[in-house]
Amino acid sequence: MMEQHFSDNTKSVNINGNRESKLKIWYRQLRPHTLTASFIPVFIGTALALFYTPLDWLLLLAMLLASILIQAATNLFNEYYDFKRGLDTSESVGIGGGIVRDGISPKTVLRVGLIFFMLAILLGAYISAMTTWWIAVIGSLCMAAGYFYTGGPYPIAYTPLGEVVAGFFMGFVIILISFYIQTDFITVNSMLISIPISILIGAILMANNIRDLEGDKEKGRKTLAILLGHKNAVRFLGGMFAFSIAWILTMIVVGKASFWLLLVLLSVPKAVEAVKRFQGERKPTSMMPAMKATAEMHTVFGFALTVGLLISYLIQF
Repeated sequence: MMEQHFSDNTKSVNINGNRESKLKIWYRQLRPHTLTASFIPVFIGTALALFYTPLDWLLLLAMLLASILIQAATNLFNEYYDFKRGLDTSESVGIGGGIVRDGISPKTVLRVGLIFFMLAILLGAYISAMTTWWIAVIGSLCMAAGYFYTGGPYPIAYTPLGEVVAGFFMGFVIILISFYIQTDFITVNSMLISIPISILIGAILMANNIRDLEGDKEKGRKTLAILLGHKNAVRFLGGMFAFSIAWILTMIVVGKASFWLLLVLLSVPKAVEAVKRFQGERKPTSMMPAMKATAEMHTVFGFALTVGLLISYLIQF
């Protein structure tokens, strides 16, 4: 009955809404502020590969699209399963809410997510055919992590491991795949560079879980933010920012990275803003600017790191 109710609502929206409004609704479901976590790792892995080989632009494009599709599908699965488990209501705070606020059919959200996965599989098949079929295995694990983050009987998002799993697959693994498909090998340096980006992807989820701490606790979740409590979770988030910056600075000092990577310091103001905005706040709506600042910190850090790598490459000539 509930499924039919939302299906009818969607039909009403389609009739009464204009094209722009529908596009905006679907755009929100993709949670665009999180999509940087999908393409920045691809940029970084590809920029690292430049030091060893000319780029295969078709492989880069395929990897970029596949990564974005997997992240977008993961966001849609999150939308679907949070609704199914009663976590999302019309009063819930967040950029999504297509089911509970905009009347999109839950089945439609799930189907679009699965279509995105199928498109990513096709792109993954192309990448694998051009490189190695081990990429298909690793890519499948990334997709499984995306689905089971909120899907399945034991969602990863309901445990303290959400930040670790997301950071590992969306940061570490994606950077190394992007590097490998261009070079056919992996270096220690490519692994080291991937660590701060992995941590900052985890930080985006930590910020989300800090905002939702009270509501998640009532629904039985056991996220890391819940285990730490608000005050310590904000401190932990600040530590994630500090560690990521310190990691790059250390690599520069020991000669493992160019001083041009000091550009990542441009992200410090956003890190400070995020922590300050979280401190003392308890209402989810009041913490939205802190979440935005966290995503922006990751974006600035990632782009600055990519630009630093590109400059380092160019000055070799």
